[in-house]
Amino acid sequence: MDPITLFALANGAVAAIKAGCKLYKDVKGAVGDVRDVLKDLDSQFNDAYTAKGKKPSPEVVRQFNEEKQKVRDLNKQDPNNVYMALGKQLGAFFDANAKMHMIFEEEERRTFSAYHGEESVGSRALQRVLMRKQLEQMETELRDLMIYQSPPELGALWTDVLEMSAVLNQRQSVALRKEMQQQYADTVKRQKFMQGLALSAIWGAIVLTACVLFGIMLAFVVEDRIQKYPQLGSGWIPKTEKQRREEAEPKKYIGR
Repeated sequence: MDPITLFALANGAVAAIKAGCKLYKDVKGAVGDVRDVLKDLDSQFNDAYTAKGKKPSPEVVRQFNEEKQKVRDLNKQDPNNVYMALGKQLGAFFDANAKMHMIFEEEERRTFSAYHGEESVGSRALQRVLMRKQLEQMETELRDLMIYQSPPELGALWTDVLEMSAVLNQRQSVALRKEMQQQYADTVKRQKFMQGLALSAIWGAIVLTACVLFGIMLAFVVEDRIQKYPQLGSGWIPKTEKQRREEAEPKKYIGR
């Protein structure tokens, strides 16, 4: 998989983790007796409007009802399901992050070999630097969000997934590098084969062109010989002296 695709996967995982953290906090805040929460919301609303003799606008009433419905919906969700989904997204982020770093290391190792791609070496290097910086920023944001801005169990989840990913990525790094090296070797082999095929096609075209030109030249020579020496015949191969004598002798008619 190329770095651009992996970066998109990591970015998508980060967005999902941020949304999941917010949802988890909302769900945790709504867990319990939903009737008490709704009663508290009604009490706050009455204190702000009814107790003061104010009449809420239709827009305020709509927002209030939406907030109460949100509490009901959140109360129906299981925090454990949100927690498990967060763990999967964290694993996806660390997996894409580790694979991108492995690809970058492998590409840096290949800088000692000649590069024949369309992008310049400087452009590829800049792309790697920018992606690394953005990945580091993503990881810092997620760490701060889950450890300092979320319930303690999410901070523990971050630590556990980070440690587990480090172990798994270390085990996978050797196999992934071997796979990348094999893919690179296959690509080089395929390029050499295509170059050899193109070279053979060029030489074939040259030989064919030479044969055609030789045939045309031979045709001109034969035509010139026919014009200058008609006694040698009109064929490509001139008649021999014996053939001309035989043709010059009178034919005897032999009856039945």
